[in-house]
Amino acid sequence: MMPQEQYTHHRSTMPGSEGPQVYKVGIYGWRKRCLYFFVLLLMILILVNLAMTIWILKVMNFTIDGMGNLRITEKGLKLEGDSEFLQPLYAKEIQSRPGNALYFKSARNVTVNILNDQTKVLTQLITGPKAVEAYGKKFEVKTVSGKLLFSADDNEVVVGAERLRVLGAEGTVFPKSIETPNVRAEPFKELRLESPTRSLVMEAPKGVEINAEAGNMEATCRTELRLESKDGEIKLDAAKIRLPRLPHGSYAPTGARQKVFEICVCANGRLFLSQAGAGSTCQINTSVCL
Repeated sequence: MMPQEQYTHHRSTMPGSEGPQVYKVGIYGWRKRCLYFFVLLLMILILVNLAMTIWILKVMNFTIDGMGNLRITEKGLKLEGDSEFLQPLYAKEIQSRPGNALYFKSARNVTVNILNDQTKVLTQLITGPKAVEAYGKKFEVKTVSGKLLFSADDNEVVVGAERLRVLGAEGTVFPKSIETPNVRAEPFKELRLESPTRSLVMEAPKGVEINAEAGNMEATCRTELRLESKDGEIKLDAAKIRLPRLPHGSYAPTGARQKVFEICVCANGRLFLSQAGAGSTCQINTSVCL
């Protein structure tokens, strides 16, 4: 029980005054019961709060070194197991444990941005469900020793490997020109150079060599096949040269029909066959040159 304070108030001793009166000071009745109730409620809240704090520390595995799989080391933070970041992650270096791989997983895409001092994006790498996109001034792929394998910028694309292999069934399409010292097919495979709707031009200051060591070489066109040498000569070096579709002249000498022909050349450069006779028959068949 709360002690009760009592004091005596002495009134002035005047004639006819009453005796001393005693006044009780304290909390009584319903006020006292409310005070006890609030004190008990406060104690319960303190115990519940303490129990929740201990439970959170136990569940989150708080220790002196860190929290859960997150450890605080001298070099930074060490995170073990799978981690999920709901907001952007800013770090100077991210590496896996020695001997383990580092994986990045996302339901949509993974974006890596390189910023400057003004927080402007300089280089960006986006890996999405449909494509992998890289934005930057230059893109390079090098070997461990530092040798350039592939480089691309606004001006050119450089392939530094000794051999470029194209495995597609339809080959490779170049919208514009291509510069290379050697174009070669794989062993036992055909090499085909084709321009379906435009012309195909091969140029070299010191010569163009086309060689088929173990097979045939075929050049096919729809209209004209032109061989031109401005300052030199065109040499056809073979054991057999066949021109099966040359036009024939109409001259037929008297006597038995021969199977020997001579090749005639018109003034415009056109070739035709004329049946051989005792002399030249080319002048007789000049109608073919018209």
